[in-house]
Amino acid sequence: MKSKWTAPGVIVSVAFCANAVAQSSDALLDKLVEKGILTVKEANELKEESDKGFTTYQVKSGMPDWVSALKFNGDFRGRYEGFYADNPAFVDRNRFRYRLRFGATATLQDDFEIGLRLSSGDPVGGFSVNSGNPVSGNTTLQDNASRKFIYVDLAYAKWAPVHTPDWSGSVSFGKMENPFVFSHIIFDPDYNPEGLAVQLAYNIGANHALKLNAGAFVLDELASFANDPYLGAAQLRLDSTWNKKIATSLGVSALAIKSGHNLVNGNVPNVNRGNTRDVSGAPVSNFNPIVGDASLTYTLESFPAYAGAFPIKAGGDFMYNGGADSKNKAFSAGVAFGKAGKKRLWEISYQYRYLGADSWYEELPDDDFGAFYEVQQANAGFAGTGAGYGGGTNVRGHVIKAGYSPYDSLTLSVTYFDAKLIDPNPAGSRSSIRHLLADVMWKF
Repeated sequence: MKSKWTAPGVIVSVAFCANAVAQSSDALLDKLVEKGILTVKEANELKEESDKGFTTYQVKSGMPDWVSALKFNGDFRGRYEGFYADNPAFVDRNRFRYRLRFGATATLQDDFEIGLRLSSGDPVGGFSVNSGNPVSGNTTLQDNASRKFIYVDLAYAKWAPVHTPDWSGSVSFGKMENPFVFSHIIFDPDYNPEGLAVQLAYNIGANHALKLNAGAFVLDELASFANDPYLGAAQLRLDSTWNKKIATSLGVSALAIKSGHNLVNGNVPNVNRGNTRDVSGAPVSNFNPIVGDASLTYTLESFPAYAGAFPIKAGGDFMYNGGADSKNKAFSAGVAFGKAGKKRLWEISYQYRYLGADSWYEELPDDDFGAFYEVQQANAGFAGTGAGYGGGTNVRGHVIKAGYSPYDSLTLSVTYFDAKLIDPNPAGSRSSIRHLLADVMWKF
């Protein structure tokens, strides 16, 4: 009996520490019920005590009674980053960086949610000191310990009125986490779009789920042009669990950028490069690609030196942009063993990527996957800020990653990129870049 009530007692104590109860106590109680440590009745009684604790906090803080929960979260990542090349025109680089994110999510009555997250980040060079990098929250240690920038990373409202055993649905507006399931050849993992998104899911029995994700996003607002550039996308997915060992995921998506000719480098933060452009700096191709993706996960019951069921996942995606006459294909394929993120779990993965120069808008893919442009020819059709490293499109190569989580809160990882330009600039130049990331990340 003593061990039976020790964990719930701790939960009740934490529950009266204001917001902590909203974050974790319900999930912990559900897990204790699942393991048979608590009965459903006992868990419900403790939840009632937790709710009373939050109500007391509401009264003392003046929080409106329609706020049912307030959750804080965040992470800190320290990074060593190195760039290495065989071309003598490239100067090898070594730098240290950090990313700090801190957010709050308020759950309201009537199925509403409001979210805010702040993030570190460097201003985008050559564009505006007021604009942060849209595909990175990293801040470089430099400039004699100068004060660093903080940006709004998320700011959104969400309404989720549909939540039955078979159906779920939500609508989000603002600057939000990416609502789509795409690989890094489509969107950088740090890219948070701005606009409107709709998500709908239907459970086909207990083992299959059909999901629809759709959105319309603003790429820029131009005071001197009538046609602002927008991004629209729709994605249909089928996620299936066939048995305890086998799961699959299939997806088909359509994306389109309206008024892409106004996405000249002077109008938006110029981080990546690769698209073919005209003499004014505008992309010469339209961007309306179709994307297909598939993955298979096989889970072993156990694996040496791995604390839990061991997933092995193989998958890939293919993108074809009908808006470009050539250089209009992109794909990735890879395999991952394990999954870090929880105590004593690890992962090792490999992926090959190929992004044709005009397969997709250059500013959206992973900026860590890039190569070396030896020169920047005037109006040559390759966007960028001159000679140097550039992520985006017109690049192909390999990505290897390894990670280990000694604790639930801490993950150590190393990522190695070995990439080169599909069409070197100038032709025949050595464009290969070896890019190394060594990360230590704490989450809270």
